[in-house]
Amino acid sequence: MSDNDLIKLYSQRILALAADIPHAKRLDHPTATVRKRSPLCGSTVTVDVTVADGRIADYGQDVKACALGQASAAIAGSHMIGRTRAEVEKARDELRAMLKDGAPPPAAPFTGYEVLEPARDYKNRHASILLTLEATAEAMAEAEAAA
Repeated sequence: MSDNDLIKLYSQRILALAADIPHAKRLDHPTATVRKRSPLCGSTVTVDVTVADGRIADYGQDVKACALGQASAAIAGSHMIGRTRAEVEKARDELRAMLKDGAPPPAAPFTGYEVLEPARDYKNRHASILLTLEATAEAMAEAEAAA
């Protein structure tokens, strides 16, 4: 990876997102909690959700990841309250397609992922970028199963 590639990949916008992750506090009494780890890079995300009427009523996340994983968690976290499992799964699938297949970034309500488009070329970063949406989708499934 050249210096120019690194500069493009770790843009100021990505670093700003990574420094300001919303809902970066664990919940006291979540409906469900899921911890996911990327074996390739060691990034770890723990997500807590409180679900009411099939929607995320409260959200917390503990993110131990590279700047790209942190930026992804920041984007996701800014949109989580009020989302359904289907919306989270759609965003996860769209983000995966953006990274792996060159598809467009996730649609509303999960806007903002275009900043991570340069990461398409760095397959070793994809798992970290996907962790938050994967963990949240799994937590929503667990919450529904428990209800």
